[in-house]
This record gives sequence, structure tokens and C-alpha cells, in this order.
Amino acid sequence: MRRLVRAVSFGLLVLLAAGCGTTVDPLAPPTGSRAPRPVVGVILPDRSSSDRWEDQDRPLLRQALSFAGIEGLIENADGDEAKFASIADEMIGRGVKVLMTTPLSPEGGAAVERKAREAGIPVINYDRISLGGQADYYVSFDNLNVGELQAEGLLKCLGERQGARIIELQGAPTDNNATLFFDGQRRKLGPKYDTGALKLVESKAIDKWDPVLGKAAFEQMLSANGGAVDGVVAANDGLAGAAIEVLKAKGLAGQVPVTGQDATLEGLRAILRGEQCMTVYKPIRDEAEAAARLAIAVARGDLSGADDLATGNTRDLVAKRDVKSVLLGADLITRENVRTLVAEGVVKHADLCAGDTADDCLQLDILTG
Repeated sequence: MRRLVRAVSFGLLVLLAAGCGTTVDPLAPPTGSRAPRPVVGVILPDRSSSDRWEDQDRPLLRQALSFAGIEGLIENADGDEAKFASIADEMIGRGVKVLMTTPLSPEGGAAVERKAREAGIPVINYDRISLGGQADYYVSFDNLNVGELQAEGLLKCLGERQGARIIELQGAPTDNNATLFFDGQRRKLGPKYDTGALKLVESKAIDKWDPVLGKAAFEQMLSANGGAVDGVVAANDGLAGAAIEVLKAKGLAGQVPVTGQDATLEGLRAILRGEQCMTVYKPIRDEAEAAARLAIAVARGDLSGADDLATGNTRDLVAKRDVKSVLLGADLITRENVRTLVAEGVVKHADLCAGDTADDCLQLDILTG
């Protein structure tokens, strides 16, 4: 898988950064120190757009920080800008060594970053960047490529069908990642729309990535097109599930390819049932580890070590500056390669293959793991 090569490369960079011929793990706790544990504040965005934030990001970040002797103060903004700002104020007031945020909007993120800068606290944007902000570092995935993978998956599922009618459910308009997913999709689908090989029925951005809003929007777009659709670009698995609910009610589930992202358990089960065409697996463990390494280095005052880890740059066109970045790879997941996620321990066989997907797992030789 393409992602594995990139993850190994990142690991090698970490070892090289130790220098002096030694291999030092930046996640290892310092030896011989009795100083109080530095505190890293982390603000996650919500609990509704994806299960990942509480099920994966929180425990992975907490574990990595704790192992290194860092106190991880991790809170969730629950999709509320006022709560996001309030949590940030509390963390800044407490004097955290590093503030790691997944902003709900560029404006809200930038406002927090200004306060952190005034207090002398470095900021890491985690998964989403605050355009126009002042973050010191950014850790995420190559999100243009994620969008390209979604488009590639849809085209593969459509096959040679000409003039296929496509409805798009895009992510939150306040999330720059959603814009990048859209731009990546357009690299592959735009020429098809232009030539008439595909027909774009309508594209709509869904506020807060809310599946309930996504379902209502999809119902409206589908109805306005006379109940006809041949393919659905859904920007994540939550929105894919919303579209599938509507398609099921109309007897179309499994007949209309639907894309996704995040490789959630429900998304993967929908792929096995044939209701969802594909998803994109983004290794959250790699992202959390990369962010933790950066935060640990900065919290310990090792800014040159942090800079060695952030080997890329992301251009903030609003602030007209480059943000030091770690950008990770992702993988296209279809029915044919779901088994790789079981083999890697990303998803449990018992969860994936329970109930109505048991026969699909047997057919695809997805063994216990």
C-alpha cells in the first residue's frame, strides 16, 4: 500500500533527526529529570462528523504524550465555536507549553492562534489548517490526493457508463480540508463534466459535515432530478451513510456507486454489502504520532528537532506564508482490499464481519485478525 512506504520514510527521518550517530526516539521520556511534566493542550473539533476524534485521535494522542512524560490535556469543542474559544482561553491561561487545535473554522482558529502567540505559546494545527492564522506547524494528510482517490474510486465503480448523473455531498464550507478534497476530485472529474462523459446534477457543501443535513440535502437534490442518479460523491463516510439511507428507501442502494472517506466501521461494512463503492483510509495512528512527536519536541524546547520533523510546507494563501508541515499519504479502499485493514489491525474481524456481512467476509477470504 502506498501509505506504508510514506510512513516508513517518515520514521527514517525521525531517526536521522537524532543526529550524532545515535538513534533516539523523540517519544521516549527524558531520563533523570524531576521537573514538573510539561502540559500540551489539545482541542478536538466534534463528536458527530466522524467517530475518529474520540475513538482514535484522543487515545492515540494521550498515549503518545503520556509515554514521553508529557501531560496531555485533551478537550472536545463539540462543534461549538464558543466552546472552542473558551477551552483555548482556559488552556492558554493555564500556560500550556504547546496548543494543538483542529479548528472549526479558519476565523475561529486564527483568533485562538493570535491569543496563543501573544502568550508565547506555539500552536500546531492538527488535521485542519487555519487559513489566515499563525500556527507554527501543521500535521495532516495530502488532502488533494484524498480527493483524487475519491474520484478514482467513483470512476472505477461507474465503469464505462457514459453521461452518468452525479450528485455531490461535499464537506463543511468552513473546513479547508473539504475545499482540498473538492479540488482533488475536480482534477479527475472536472474534465469528465466538461466533455459530458459525466453530468453533474448538483453539488452542495454540508454545514459541519452533519449527516442529518446531508440526508435532507441529498433527498432534495435527488427529488429535484426526478429521483434519478447514477453516482454519488460523498466527501466522508458519514455523508455516504446519509445518502445510502435515502437510496435504500427508494430501492436504489447497491445500484448507485457512493464514495466515502475515513474508513469507518460502518463505511467498511457498507462497502462489503455493496452499498458504498469505496472509502479512503487515512492512518490516524501515523497522524497522531507525527503530531505528538512535534508537540513533544516543542514542549521540551527542541525547536530544531521539531523543524527536522516538519519536512514539508503548506502555503497559506490568506496569510501569504508557508507553514511547516508533515503531510501523510492515504489509501483507496474498495471491496477487494478491505482485508488489508483487518490484517493491519485497523478494524477487528469480529466487528467488520458480524451479522449481515459475515457471508461477504467468507467470500472475500477475510480471516480473523
